[in-house]
Amino acid sequence: MKTKAAILEDVGAEWKIDDVELGEPVAGEVQVKLAASGLCHSDAHLQSGSSPVPFMPVLGGHEGAGVITKVGPGVTGLEEGDHVVLAFIPACGTCPACATGRQNLCDEGAGLLSGQAISDKSYRVSRNGQPVLQMCLLGTFAPYVTVHQASVVKIEQDIPLDKAALLGCGVSTGWGSATEIGDTRPGDVVVVMGVGGVGINAVQGAAFAGARYVIAIDPVEFKQKKAMEFGATHTYSTVDEAIAELPDLTWGHMADVVIITVGVISGEHVQQALGLTAKGGQVVVTGMGDFQDGQVDLNLFELTLLQKRVQGAIFGGVGPRTQIPKLLHLYRTGHLKLDELVTTTYRLEDINQGYRDMAEGKNLRGVVVYTDQDY
Repeated sequence: MKTKAAILEDVGAEWKIDDVELGEPVAGEVQVKLAASGLCHSDAHLQSGSSPVPFMPVLGGHEGAGVITKVGPGVTGLEEGDHVVLAFIPACGTCPACATGRQNLCDEGAGLLSGQAISDKSYRVSRNGQPVLQMCLLGTFAPYVTVHQASVVKIEQDIPLDKAALLGCGVSTGWGSATEIGDTRPGDVVVVMGVGGVGINAVQGAAFAGARYVIAIDPVEFKQKKAMEFGATHTYSTVDEAIAELPDLTWGHMADVVIITVGVISGEHVQQALGLTAKGGQVVVTGMGDFQDGQVDLNLFELTLLQKRVQGAIFGGVGPRTQIPKLLHLYRTGHLKLDELVTTTYRLEDINQGYRDMAEGKNLRGVVVYTDQDY
């Protein structure tokens, strides 16, 4: 079938709305009619070239939710009419990582930026007879997608799909960075560096876990104000401001957990976070940097003698089939804010404005909402 899509033709280019051909589901795949797609910073990394892909064009988007319209052979546990969230990290359930309870590290994740379908290593999207790479094997910047069942999580039908879409990346990643990887405990001090679509969920995750102080650092005043609404107790514009006051605030203890969720991580951020961290505390590296950047500032004396830890995080440390239903339960019971995360909604044709708004710090999360004219 033909569908419109937002594609990226080159590094540094803007998103272009064009027609593409979407393949039918083969074995193990489903086709989904999307209700919405979140605008995540990870797709901006494609524009900047900091995330590598083997070729372009790329159909962007990896945060979406919708309704299954077609089911390929061999699919189990899913049928037409099911409401689903698409998770940017697949979970096959049988690889060594999945079999040991680490579905967020599924071996199928190795192909996320290859665009090659899990089922047969071909391509489900094409334009003028040439393949188009699907971001994270999804490509949610189109009203229809054909994806593998490993990337699909069934949800209850009472959840608004435009809000559920946010669970596919930003909410799950931020929340889990505080509650699972960060292992925030009641009474802890938690610092979140960068309050965007991921960081704001680290803030509300830390608050839910019972942190005594949740300290949000972001230069944008709008985001500082929003952080307070999502559970932050203190906000600062810079790390220098925070590090000047944290010793007095914590009686010299500093932060048990520091979560780095800035839009683009550089090596200097790790040492800045380490300087905010208590003895025996942990730095959680959640945001993404340039794949070619291997330089990290790290005081080894401090790391060793104060027994601090630096830990990476993907999808918040929890598999999507566990995390997404759990977080939707918290949303239903009023413990997780989703509606309030959506600052602005856009038509697909306005996606470049959405990314400009993100770059200018105007949104917690922008969302493309698909309308009847898109289908």
